[in-house]
Amino acid sequence: MAFWLIKSEPSAYSWDEMLQECRASWDGVRNYQAANNMKAMKCGDHACFYHSNEGREIVGIVIVVKEYYPDPTDASCRFGMVDVQAVKPMKNPVSLNAIKANPVLVDLPLVRQSRLSVMPIRDHEWKILLEMGKTTL
Repeated sequence: MAFWLIKSEPSAYSWDEMLQECRASWDGVRNYQAANNMKAMKCGDHACFYHSNEGREIVGIVIVVKEYYPDPTDASCRFGMVDVQAVKPMKNPVSLNAIKANPVLVDLPLVRQSRLSVMPIRDHEWKILLEMGKTTL
């Protein structure tokens, strides 16, 4: 199993909407690196759901339930999407400031490549983020 972080602006698609729908297609990604990360996602992989721009915090956990397939919103037919399902909210949202303050997370792509919308998280980083959010799976 691999771990990921996916980002969404709450005004575009929020964690509350994710919880209401329970399952969502993660579409609209138009960055090649983020798309390659989505291509690597497998069913059963978990991801942190991060509110970008507004809030700047990890607010929940999702699981990949459908692997990479063509994104019908992409007129160029170059990009795809995955489907994710809500698992649980973070008991304590983990802010970007708290992540940056933790020296063990200095290499987290969220810190190094802040504009990337889909990124991998290493096992030890995943465990730390869950601990910071006082969340267990």
